[in-house]
Parts: sequence; structure tokens; C-alpha cells
Amino acid sequence: MKWQGRRSSENVEDQRGRSTKGIVGGGIGTIIILLLVVLLGGNPSDVINNPQLSSQTNSSSSSYVETAEEKELAQFVSVVLAETEDVWTDLLAKEKIKYVYPKLVLFSGSVESACGQAGSSTGPFYCPGDEKVYIDLSFYQELQNRFKAPGDFAMAYVIAHEVGHHVQNILGTSDQVMAMRTKLSEKEYNRYLVRLELQADYYAGVWAHYADRMNILEAGDLEEALTAASAVGDDRIQKKAYGRVVPDSFTHGTSEQRTRWFNKGFVSGTISGGDTFSVRDQDL
Repeated sequence: MKWQGRRSSENVEDQRGRSTKGIVGGGIGTIIILLLVVLLGGNPSDVINNPQLSSQTNSSSSSYVETAEEKELAQFVSVVLAETEDVWTDLLAKEKIKYVYPKLVLFSGSVESACGQAGSSTGPFYCPGDEKVYIDLSFYQELQNRFKAPGDFAMAYVIAHEVGHHVQNILGTSDQVMAMRTKLSEKEYNRYLVRLELQADYYAGVWAHYADRMNILEAGDLEEALTAASAVGDDRIQKKAYGRVVPDSFTHGTSEQRTRWFNKGFVSGTISGGDTFSVRDQDL
């Protein structure tokens, strides 16, 4: 991605090196973040097994030292955020909707959000309570090493996906889905979570569509994003972790679905084309 020299966002909060107070034996903060992890992308066991969320610690600042690689990556994600700001401001203005910029919080180790506490193992997430995207930049290495999804545009896809959840929050889609939680069985509700995630993938593709039109994509960038989308499919993650897949437990969609909806957004470039909720299950 041709990002050097482009505008950086002013909506980045750097909380790296700031540790947060733990929760003894879990607590409401952990419960909230568990729900958000399930809803917006991640494995709940990563939160449950995170010692930072199960033992009491004191708030403090650690001696965090930014490496040259981390400095460049922080600059990169700030530029990506700025590009999403420009695209979604224009697109939502056409719908007579004002786009409120989300904040992007950089953290290391653990972080406190309006949705509760989370550790790095939770992965990037969006919290509708404070309208912020949270990311530990070490996830870039995890994309390369654990998910085998290298490249800067793989990271750009991740940010654009979380910003897609912010767009859903603005449009009221997230609230509509959350309101159904107590009315449906877990199996039925999971179907809506999948559609929510696939729509966020679609919105990430919409952003990439306009990034391409601005000639900031380089050869191989689209493939990097598609590789990342495929790597975080429920079927691939479950197969690798447990040796089998359980479709009824899917909350994000299969690798094929995630890449297909991202590509749909990339080709379309429109908000209207991302109505994943009116599509039959067999056509997702």
C-alpha cells in the first residue's frame, strides 16, 4: 500500500505501556468483553484463559520502548484510519448521515475499554460503548506467523473490518442484532452474528474499492487482504484448534464466505450491496 506521505488521523490514542487494573475472579468487565469478543471477532477462551483478566493488579505505567518497526506500523495504521475516515464520510453523506470518526487505541498487553478489559490475545476489537477500535500492534506479527497472512494490506483489512463495525453502529445494525440476543436460541443467534461479521467484511471491501480508485493499492495488496480474510474463517480456525468444525457454533463465517463478501464490497463500492441479512443461508 502506498501510504507514506499521506494524511495521518488525529484520532489515534496511544496507550502502549499503560497497564490496567485486573478483575478478581472475572467480574462484569470480563463478562462484557466476552460478549463483545463473540460478537465482534475473537475466541472467548482467549479472554477466559488470560491471566490479566483473572487476577488483581494495580494500574501503572511500564517502561514501554517503541521499536523502529512499531513506530512505522503505528504511522501506517494512523494513515489507514485516515483513509477510512475520508471514504465513510463521503459515502454516508450521500445517505444524509453524518459520519462520526471512531478513535483507534493502540495498547500493549492489556487495555480498559467501555466494554470491559481485554488482553492482546483477544485480538483487535471494536467497542460500541466508546466508539473505539482497539489494537495491539503485535497482532501484525500474529497475522504473519499464526495466520500466515503477511503484508501491510492484511493489517489494513483488519482495521477496515473493525471500522466496518463502527459503520454498523452508526447505522443501527449492531443494536438491532444485539436486541435479538434474548429472543433466540444460541444457534439461531449465531446465524445473525455471522451476517454481522460478513457485512463488516463487505464494508472493509468497500473501503478497499475506494483505496484502489485513489491508486494507493500496490500489486498483491488485494491478495493480502483476501488471505487475511480467509485465515480468520471459523472453519479454518476450528479445524486448526480442534481438528473439526462445528457449523452451528460459527459466529464469523467460513473462510470462503469472508473472502467472498470482502470481494463483493471491493467490486461494488456501495453500501446497499452489503445487506447480508436478506440473503438465504445457502447463498451467504
